[in-house]
Amino acid sequence: MKRITMLVAACVVAAPLYAQNVATVNGKAITQSSVDQFVKLLITQGGTDSPQLRDQVKQELINRQVMVQAAEKAGIAKDPTITTELELARQGILVRALMADYLKKNPITDAAVAAEYEKLKKAEDGKFEYSVRHILVEDEKKANELQDQLNKKSAKFEDLAKKNSKDPGSAEKGGDLGWAPASNYVEPFAKAVAATPKGKMADKPVQSQFGWHVIEVVDVRPIEFPPLDQVKAQLEDMMRQQALASYQQELREKAVIK
Repeated sequence: MKRITMLVAACVVAAPLYAQNVATVNGKAITQSSVDQFVKLLITQGGTDSPQLRDQVKQELINRQVMVQAAEKAGIAKDPTITTELELARQGILVRALMADYLKKNPITDAAVAAEYEKLKKAEDGKFEYSVRHILVEDEKKANELQDQLNKKSAKFEDLAKKNSKDPGSAEKGGDLGWAPASNYVEPFAKAVAATPKGKMADKPVQSQFGWHVIEVVDVRPIEFPPLDQVKAQLEDMMRQQALASYQQELREKAVIK
């Protein structure tokens, strides 16, 4: 009687433990916890918890276990290349988790974003952007010839650009580069743009690593900084990247590297 009681008690204790496994593959258990964690991961990626999803996860885990066992049996896990790939994958996962944990503990607040916005906005005060067009050619002689034609008004800028410019992005638009601050351009192109009055051409063609440029500044206007709500997402992303870079640098400085 005592033996039967002990067996019943053992079954009662064992039942919940067995129930934690959703399947076994060649004796290797797939636990309910594994399914729950996989589902949780899928939910963070936009999935919705449901019986169908859980069954799909179960089948996926079974398939993976079948393949992993086959790979281990074939000795693939001992291949040095595979060992390196596995270690790099493990490191990558740990690094991403560390960064996510850091951002969770050090979130970018709305107040910090607003302060950064005002800082950037102030830095742009008094600056201008330019509507520019240019003609890009390979040699100085050709550039001077084109500039001379324009000075004499014997040809239109857009016509000469379409016919002669080597810049595929602007030639078909009559040389038009659109609106941009001078700092967007390479030197000495940028310097020539900033020094040229609205509606005028640069005094002479300028050379860059791309060739020779005949430059006209069509219009000039103060830079209009976009409203905070339009750039908030970009600012937050920029600040997160800066925070992670600083965190990584801090860790490096504390590490003993020989």
